[in-house]
Amino acid sequence: MESRCENCIVRQFNSLRAMSNEELKKVSDSKITKKFKKGEALFEEGEKLDGVFCVRDGVSKLSKLSANGKDQIVKLASKGEVMGQRSVIAEESTNLSAVAVSDMEVCFIPKESIVQTLNTNPNFAVEVLRHMAHDLKEADDVIINMSQKTVKQRIAEAFIYLKDNFGEDENGFLRLNLSREDMSNVVGTATESTIRIISEFKKKGLIETSGKKTKIKDLKKLRDLVNGM
Repeated sequence: MESRCENCIVRQFNSLRAMSNEELKKVSDSKITKKFKKGEALFEEGEKLDGVFCVRDGVSKLSKLSANGKDQIVKLASKGEVMGQRSVIAEESTNLSAVAVSDMEVCFIPKESIVQTLNTNPNFAVEVLRHMAHDLKEADDVIINMSQKTVKQRIAEAFIYLKDNFGEDENGFLRLNLSREDMSNVVGTATESTIRIISEFKKKGLIETSGKKTKIKDLKKLRDLVNGM
């Protein structure tokens, strides 16, 4: 029963919460549950989508390929988030790629279900607009950070973001661990620079690493660094 949209708590985090029970039943009858392994692509930049992806579990990185062939990660989409809305509603090819950062389970909802509800349910249309506006704000923040903050500040902020949004395990390590390359693509710098700065953070006692895991040791100093103090 949990796989039914009308019974799924995940929808409370996205625009589907504005659908009526009858609309949710229709969506549930048409959706397809898909699983992706870490590193698998959900969709590629420039692809024409026939529907949207609602994240039930796991995390996806949304990135854009630059002219020099380097990925710029603009967002990490986690449980409850819907990917591909803008592309489907605007009837445009995707301007981003989505790749699983961890094993994922998503619900693929066909375009027809979304468009039909948009045309008949004003509350759903407003919710979709609200979420798209939030995504635009996040994109604005990325642009501002890239232009106004140093690489050290951006890396410190990335660690804080991972802690605040994905939490820590029972041993205090970040639940979501990005590779050094992915971290570089989040903050917009070379992988070598990221490795050097993370090493510096470790020496200063700001973070601790164990294999691929990272633990934040001094959150206050990281926040002070982000704020230029």
